[in-house]
Amino acid sequence: MASDSFSQPDANPSDAAAKAALNSLQQQESDLKRAIAELQANYSRLLSQQSQQMQSDLSRLVRENIDELEQRRRSLQLEVEKLERRRDRIQAEMRTSFAGVSQDLAIRVQGFKDYLVGSLQDLAAAAEQLEFQSPAPAAAPPSPAAPAEAPAAPSFGNDTFQDQSDRVRSLLDQYRMRPDYYGPVWQLRRTFEPVHSDRVANWFFTQGGRGAIKSMGSRLQNVLIASAATSILYTLYGSRLRTLVLSNTPERLGEWRRGLQDCLGISKADFGTGRGVMLFDSPDALAQRAERIASTDGLPLIVIDEAEGQISLALLQFPLWLAFAPDPMNPTPDYDFY
Repeated sequence: MASDSFSQPDANPSDAAAKAALNSLQQQESDLKRAIAELQANYSRLLSQQSQQMQSDLSRLVRENIDELEQRRRSLQLEVEKLERRRDRIQAEMRTSFAGVSQDLAIRVQGFKDYLVGSLQDLAAAAEQLEFQSPAPAAAPPSPAAPAEAPAAPSFGNDTFQDQSDRVRSLLDQYRMRPDYYGPVWQLRRTFEPVHSDRVANWFFTQGGRGAIKSMGSRLQNVLIASAATSILYTLYGSRLRTLVLSNTPERLGEWRRGLQDCLGISKADFGTGRGVMLFDSPDALAQRAERIASTDGLPLIVIDEAEGQISLALLQFPLWLAFAPDPMNPTPDYDFY
């Protein structure tokens, strides 16, 4: 009994210490859990802040790059506009400076060269004809028999010409709506607008193939109209047709030569005495040639350039003549070269 009474007091302090230690450990566990939770919360908060910061920085960087690119685009656009203005200024200066004048002179020289080459070819052909021509036999006394009936001159304004008038309208529609840029020789090979078609139709049907029409303002456009009339007449009359062009300078005649070649697909061999197209700088020489053509059953078509200040009365006797009249509302001293 005595031993039991002494051991009981020793056990109580031990239990108390164990209990205290357990409480301490539990407290530490609770503190650790709370610390872990705080650390996890801090980590999540820091991670969220860093993510937001990265997104903000990335957005800011993208905006800055976009702004920089936009600024560079505007700068480049301004540079392009400056270069375009400089190009236009240089082109304007070239037209008025020595370079532009030199180009103008080169065009004139080329036209004069073409005219000289054609004239020399005409002279050579005329010389060959004179060299090999045999003396004409003595003319027989006129016979009382009735003279042979000459082919009727075209009269596009008469009702009796209805069949050919329909053909003319058909050709005008073809040139306007179905252009053939690689068609046969003497067929129009260029774009033919309604304004051109209207003027050619008016010349055929209202003026009867004899009259002046208002100039288009450039020799190229006038050549196109004359080429259309030539093409139609060649379709109707074939090799009887002879186109005689009158202009007062070799340069302009050279431009007519190049323009007709371009529009009708003809070559230099088609120009000259006895050929399809003849060029003249004198109305008297043209009238004499037209008389010879008419006397041999030919059909002369006289084309008069706008630069001619007046029309010789000797040219008005022929059935076909087309003159280009300057626009009185917009007079021009000369054409633009093309």
